[in-house]
Parts: sequence; C-alpha cells; structure tokens
Amino acid sequence: MPGKLLRSVLIGLLVGGLLLALMPSLRQWQLAPTTQNDTADDSPASYNAAVRRAAPAVVNVYNRALNSTSHNQLTLGSGVIMDQRGYILTNKHVINDADQIIVALQDGRVFEALLVGSDSLTDLAVLKINATGGLPVIPINPKRTPHIGDVVLAIGNPYNLGQTITQGIISATGRIGLNPTGRQNFLQTDASINHGNSGGALVNSLGELMGLTPFPLTRAMTAKRRKALALRSRSS
Repeated sequence: MPGKLLRSVLIGLLVGGLLLALMPSLRQWQLAPTTQNDTADDSPASYNAAVRRAAPAVVNVYNRALNSTSHNQLTLGSGVIMDQRGYILTNKHVINDADQIIVALQDGRVFEALLVGSDSLTDLAVLKINATGGLPVIPINPKRTPHIGDVVLAIGNPYNLGQTITQGIISATGRIGLNPTGRQNFLQTDASINHGNSGGALVNSLGELMGLTPFPLTRAMTAKRRKALALRSRSS
C-alpha cells in the first residue's frame, strides 16, 4: 500500500512538471493580476492643472453700442487680467466704437470697464475695472520662450457659449505680414479659435501666458486650411 501511494505521488509530480514545462503560459497567467493592480491607480494625461491656473484670469468682454435706431448692439470677445489692480488686456477690435464695456469674471462678478488706451497697430487695448476682494491674475514667465511643437491651450468665450478651452500645438513662430501693418509677431497654432475668442489667452501646458488670440485666419473657407493665430505676449 505505501508503495502504491508513493508511485501515485511521483506520477503526479511528473505530470505537473511536464505541464509547467510545456505550457509556460500557465505560469504567466498567475502573474497577470499583479500587473493590473500596478496600473490601476495611474492617472490619464491631463492639462487640468494648467487650466485651473489660467482660466480664472480670462474674462468675457462685452461691447455695447447704440446704433442709428437707438437700439443696443452687443458684440463680444475675451480678455486677460494682467494684475491685481484690475488692468485687463484685450484686442482693440473687440471694443471698437463701444459706448459701454462690460467685463464678466468667471466667479460671476460683473463690472463696467474703463478704456485706458488702445493701439491700432498691434490691435491691443487696455481696460481697467475697479474690483474689491482680489482678482485672479494670469501667470506669466518672462523666461519662457514658445517653440514649434509646444502644446498650447486657447481659453476664451466663443459665440458667447461661456468659457471654453481648446488644445493644440504651436505650428509656427514669428509670423508677420498677416494684416495691413505687417509688423505683428504672431504664433500660429492649430488650436480651435472662433469668434468670441478674440482677446483670450493662449497658454502653455503650465498655464503660463504665451499670447492673445486675436482672430482666426480664414482666407480659405475650408476647415482644412483654417489657421489660428495668436499675438505673442511681450514677456515671451
């Protein structure tokens, strides 16, 4: 009886060894759950931190004008809060012929803005709001230089739909001669930019201001050839 039991044990060990030798996948199968557990806590790639840094400082700008029939005519754009004193940078064409300029912050506060100055050559305008309780300010890094291939985020108020963020890369730098003055230094990006984005922020993946988004270039009506341009910020 003990001999039969010993033979059974030996046969079982032999069969088990052959199975493991001939079917290595059986051993790999046992390791699979460990690999899954290792990646279970991995986070997806995200630019949420950059958006949280920059987006609160991007405002909606409304241009209210009285036309010949004395009816209110409202146009819209975006702007960027540059410092705690309430100075806001936007595009001049956003506030052209305005009888009243309204600025709406992302926290729900609304202010009437004063036009401090504007420059047709660069299509820039500076607004001022008087706010209490502190203001979010766009991060700026004077040492940061934009390069072709850098990821950028365009933040603005397209079509008055509310703040929207689109993502792309810098396709080209140093673009000039794209308007009658021919003196602006533009960044070209494939990030989606639409009417209402004018004056909004173009930021890098760290949320730092790279430039303003003045307009989309639509010489060709096909979407494939549409280019978005951003006026490079002076600090970059």
